[in-house]
Amino acid sequence: MSVTEPTVQIVDDDPSFLAAASRLLRASGFAVKTFSSASDFLAQHDTDAPGCVLADLQMPGMNGLDLQSALARTCNPLPILFLTGHGDIPSSVRAMRGGAVDFLEKRAPKENLLDAVRRALARDAREREERARQRELRARFDALSERELEVLSHVVQGRLNKQIASDLGIHERTVKLHRTAITTKLGVQSVAELTRLTLEAGIFEASATTFPKGQ
Repeated sequence: MSVTEPTVQIVDDDPSFLAAASRLLRASGFAVKTFSSASDFLAQHDTDAPGCVLADLQMPGMNGLDLQSALARTCNPLPILFLTGHGDIPSSVRAMRGGAVDFLEKRAPKENLLDAVRRALARDAREREERARQRELRARFDALSERELEVLSHVVQGRLNKQIASDLGIHERTVKLHRTAITTKLGVQSVAELTRLTLEAGIFEASATTFPKGQ
């Protein structure tokens, strides 16, 4: 699979600002795409493409905060930072609470903008790596049978094989076989590592499934 270059997506209804900002960022070594409205950007947005969004706060139709909310609902939400000529405290508070990387006035020094873009791209790389890790973990746990998941839920609570067998109404030897299958499928050696991996995957946030005794 080809690697897509991280791109700064600039969204602003002011053509002169789009031209100036894109020129500055390209001269600083960034890949750039420009859009005159939030709706245009969303219509063409590839959720798998890495990068960040540099958006104006006040735009006709969908404004910057609306765009931030729309991005947050995607499977790979791009970090967003705001540049505006009409900043106000309530908007900046809402933007930052929504996870914005920064909220800058358009008159801010160029280096402040470049620094914010670097931080946004670094955050995107970190978050994508974490989401990839979570998907890989989920795939490993998805390989477990329902019964193996139930045995696992007892193991990470520190239950002994004999106790698990009694709780589930199965033979202790069967518990051992399930534990061997679990550690093999998950690629772990110890209970401590198994517990850490289970917590990282967050697979027992919902109620555990129960089975009739003897199965």
